Amino acid sequence: MTTQEILQAAQTARLPLAMADTHTKNEALEAMAVALIAAQEEILAANKQDLEAARGRVSDVMLDRLALTPSRLTDMAKGMREVAALPDPVGAVLRKIVRPNGLVIEKTAVPMGVIAIIYESRPNVTSDAAALALKAGSACVLRCGRDAWASCHAIVQALRAGLRKVHLPEHAISLIEDTSHASANELMTADGLVDLLIPRGGAGLIRACVENATVPCIQTGTGICHVYVDADADLDMALRIVENAKTSRPSVCNAEEALLVHRDVAATFLPMLKKCLVDDRTAAGLTPVELHLDSAAASIIDGVPAGPADFDTEYLDYKLSVAVVDSLEDAIAHIAKHSTHHSEAIITNDKVAAQRFATCVDSAAVYINASTRFTDGGEFGLGCEMGISTQKLHARGPMGLAELCTYKYIVHGNGQTRGGAASLLQTPCH
Repeated sequence: MTTQEILQAAQTARLPLAMADTHTKNEALEAMAVALIAAQEEILAANKQDLEAARGRVSDVMLDRLALTPSRLTDMAKGMREVAALPDPVGAVLRKIVRPNGLVIEKTAVPMGVIAIIYESRPNVTSDAAALALKAGSACVLRCGRDAWASCHAIVQALRAGLRKVHLPEHAISLIEDTSHASANELMTADGLVDLLIPRGGAGLIRACVENATVPCIQTGTGICHVYVDADADLDMALRIVENAKTSRPSVCNAEEALLVHRDVAATFLPMLKKCLVDDRTAAGLTPVELHLDSAAASIIDGVPAGPADFDTEYLDYKLSVAVVDSLEDAIAHIAKHSTHHSEAIITNDKVAAQRFATCVDSAAVYINASTRFTDGGEFGLGCEMGISTQKLHARGPMGLAELCTYKYIVHGNGQTRGGAASLLQTPCH
């Protein structure tokens, strides 16, 4: 099917999904989870095909992002079941106003309609997006990168089998067949067919959508995430957090890309950092972290001299920019200059410093003594996420069910008419 045909088919699923009750949607999510695991062999075979085609063209870190395993498929099914367990947002009355004239005005959550998601090489996004869109009463149109197409196609086939089992339209979940730039542009300009566009990927994709989309578009994050080690930090805690934020999964958007260290603790902390992230990892046969150091950090430990672009780079790899700052205010200023407004952390025992950091840093998630890696729908109790919004309207941070709904005002009356010239008539017009 062409992209236009897929979008038109998705339109036919709008009303059945909007009308589906909570029980039906939850049944569908369970059926989709069961079908996903039942199709494990086919999905892993398709994923192997994608991995073989991508090997040699992308980094090992990005291959890990693309890879599926039985345990990752189990997690994907678990995520769908967690979405099923969440309250249904559709129909929730967000605000109720009773006017002096007796009108009852209810601000009510309703489905978006058709949500399009452009993403790159993370096949798990397929099931996350489908589950969230379905529970929020909307059809989803998925457009993955070419490196992940076989995997995503196999996943969508399984999810559609689940939909058929509960008699919901299979076009509620669709995968664009064309992975060229042309299909992405079609989604960006599909006025009247796409109600919300969510791009998930690198800076180039986000920029292209923000600049070219004529449909409503959510700016999701590239993640230049910072950890700041304050003068009053517990350095052992700081080291554990930095190690987790950088190395637990460096290819994701909530991984740390820049480290700021207060000058008062730099001479102690930076050698600890190098030993942990470089020397100990090398000795253990793990990929060491390449440290890109500003001049002050380079005077304390060895590493790669930081270039002008390093602090504005989302590495998505075992690389970390490191700078020494003179004060909390300098750390806040550095983050304001280089952050993508995704996730930032301060490590400190000073409550005043922590509060100032939390107030002044303008990012979707701000952490005090915790890893940035928690910026995730599942970790935030949202089941899974559609993406992490780094803008302020209409959603910010991990986008769960509530953020995938819009609202309308439903107004209940018993014959009220508004005052004006017509209301002065003693008898009604016929």
